[in-house]
Amino acid sequence: MRFTASIKKTLGSGTLAILLMAVIAGCSGQNNTPAASESAQPSASQAADAGNSTSEPAAGGTFVYGRPAAVTSFDLHNQITSNNAFAIDKVFESLVAFNSEGEIVDWLAASHTISEDGLTYTFVLRDGLKFSDGNAVTAKDAVFSLERHLKVGGPLAIAAKVESVTAQDDKTLVIKLQEPYTPFISELSNFSNGVIPANFGGVTEEEFFKKPIGTGPFAIEAWDPAGDVTFVKNTNYWQEGKPAIDKLVYKLIEDDSQAINQLKAGEVNAVEALALQNAEELKNGADTAVVTNGSWVTEQLFFNTLDEHFKDVHVRRALALALDREGLTKALTFGYAQAANSLLPTTIPYNANDTIKALGYDVEAAKAELAKSAFPDGFSTKLLIASGNSTRAQEAQIIQAAGQAIGIKIEIESIELASFRERFFAYDFSAMLNSGQADSPEANSILAFQTDPEGFSKSYWTHYTNDEVTKLLYEGQKTADGDARAGIYTKLLQTLADEVPYIPLYYPDILIGARSSVEGLTVLPNGSVRFEDVRIGQ
Repeated sequence: MRFTASIKKTLGSGTLAILLMAVIAGCSGQNNTPAASESAQPSASQAADAGNSTSEPAAGGTFVYGRPAAVTSFDLHNQITSNNAFAIDKVFESLVAFNSEGEIVDWLAASHTISEDGLTYTFVLRDGLKFSDGNAVTAKDAVFSLERHLKVGGPLAIAAKVESVTAQDDKTLVIKLQEPYTPFISELSNFSNGVIPANFGGVTEEEFFKKPIGTGPFAIEAWDPAGDVTFVKNTNYWQEGKPAIDKLVYKLIEDDSQAINQLKAGEVNAVEALALQNAEELKNGADTAVVTNGSWVTEQLFFNTLDEHFKDVHVRRALALALDREGLTKALTFGYAQAANSLLPTTIPYNANDTIKALGYDVEAAKAELAKSAFPDGFSTKLLIASGNSTRAQEAQIIQAAGQAIGIKIEIESIELASFRERFFAYDFSAMLNSGQADSPEANSILAFQTDPEGFSKSYWTHYTNDEVTKLLYEGQKTADGDARAGIYTKLLQTLADEVPYIPLYYPDILIGARSSVEGLTVLPNGSVRFEDVRIGQ
């Protein structure tokens, strides 16, 4: 799972569930058509009034994409935040990937099979695969990549117990597991499992990640870790004729208002993470449009359970009861989100949104709950947020008012993004606003990140610890898809709803603001965008 400091509508959960059941049954991927050949979203030019485009979009040119945070690293095994992940996935690609509808499809692999016992995964590479420097991609490169990931671990470590990774021949990779791990094929689609050249192509690790070589549609031309990134077209890309554009520029624009202004002025072609309140304005603009997709994101209020106040479950429950999540969602998301009832968005299988009994809005019950705590007369605390996100600033004010209604005085502490991340990585917060995001269409993707106190994120830096929840998490990882797995996750999610180490607020759609002269943006449910098919009006 990843997070953003600012951190998707509803895909067909039925489709995802069917997909996963097929995977666990040991079937090979039958639909091996790369996602780039499909586009679930309308293009920006289609989404806008067709009469607004100034000319027909064409191949070539430079596409400028406004983003709220700089790319600080391309080391795919050591990164997790979206600012880096959505750049890494332009350079590196995995054996399998997911398309805009959240379906796992073969990518660098032409096909894959999973043995009936769920222990042996066999991948056959596509013919003619090359890295951007023109060198051939072989199974040995894939072995090196996965073994380096296993060695490094990192924030998106391979959790499966891998017995061996071997190259059967130049095109065939075989992975053997010590025991079944249901989320494995889905997790292999993560950006962190991209294929890099064996032995870093003959340079040191440090040298390699300064200007990495991959199989993705783009290669790096220039990169300022505190500013912009310029990508150039990978002329050796395996998808013939793609990408259509010559260059892709990631332009740093930290303030969302500035991003909107630059989009309106035509200084950028599109902007990432469009603030929800700006969607209608751009949708109805003469030269602008909005491209949307469902998401794997849950916006949340997180509690540091090491904090003197929020380690008290009655305090957490009181604030949850005092907060009108339906009202907050309606007021702030303009129809581009739905109120959350469980930790998992409705786009993820086993989300149990229809069956979980979350704490509903009831101020009197909230006061009664606070009276059971060690702080019956209330207390003062702080809510940490990252500056530059106007929607989140408004969320904080609504939470502040909810706390005030039951005697909890909340001071909003708004700080710049880098400092915000440093603070919550160090547990230096009492409560904070952020979001959780799956990297693949798997319930475990979010649950492992937010409920495992011994995992990389220590239950998303809340340090929430519940032995029964941890036990259920591990059971879910080993249980094949079906009713038994659903039962495990429903029980786990109900415990989270009762103990509220975090309050799921809503599931936002992904919104990309774009010039109406742009077409071919493919928005993925993890928030990333594929630019292979992008064409720009001249």
